[in-house]
Amino acid sequence: MSAAESPSPPRHLGLQGASNFRDLGGYESRDGRHVRWRQIFRSNHLGQLTETDAAAVRRLGIRSAFDFRGRQERAAGLCAIAEIAVHTLPIEPSVVPVLRERWSAGRLTRDDALELMRDSYRNYIRHYTPRFRTLFEHLLADHAPLVIHCTAGKDRTGVACALVLSALDVPDEIILDDYLLTNQYFRRDTAAHPELPDEVIEAIGTVQASFLAAALDTIRQDYGDVGSYLRRGLGIDQAERKALQERYLTS
Repeated sequence: MSAAESPSPPRHLGLQGASNFRDLGGYESRDGRHVRWRQIFRSNHLGQLTETDAAAVRRLGIRSAFDFRGRQERAAGLCAIAEIAVHTLPIEPSVVPVLRERWSAGRLTRDDALELMRDSYRNYIRHYTPRFRTLFEHLLADHAPLVIHCTAGKDRTGVACALVLSALDVPDEIILDDYLLTNQYFRRDTAAHPELPDEVIEAIGTVQASFLAAALDTIRQDYGDVGSYLRRGLGIDQAERKALQERYLTS
């Protein structure tokens, strides 16, 4: 490193009340540019930030939060930082109610839980594409620095961030690596859903490559490829995609 260069900022912020808060910056695109640091963040929800956490988030200058939680989830943990404009893009959770029903009926296995997770990812594309379209409208309107989150910051947020990185022409293998970082950082609430067996809780409390693959396979089945999904599903034409790359990539 030359004297003129500075080290990259930390990707993971290590907040006490939001364990999965991290930066999408630094990832290399196919043309050799890099995602700008300190512009797009991803996280679990911001309703349990400590005072120290809130001070750290304020120092980042975050202007906007894009919240994919459902109605009841949002009520359980509102963002406490008044300076952040919160945009609600609700994708209602669907997995846990079905798991509870199957457990009560005596027919629930870990494989059931994994397939339900994959199916939820398919449904993000089939039923909630308008939510992702709205996120991209805000990205184009330059509301950064911004944070994208849901409850755990792993599933709905994971798909949203995969789409953002795809639009910025980041290679698939890097996108998958970022997605899987949740398994390194996210601290699960071990008391959540005590009525479900441990192996099921473990299955739904992590991210797996097959989950994201289910969403991407659905895109290919319904649209042909991710580029077509960006155009026809999200309404991002070539000029707008170039504008996104000019805004959020740096040489």
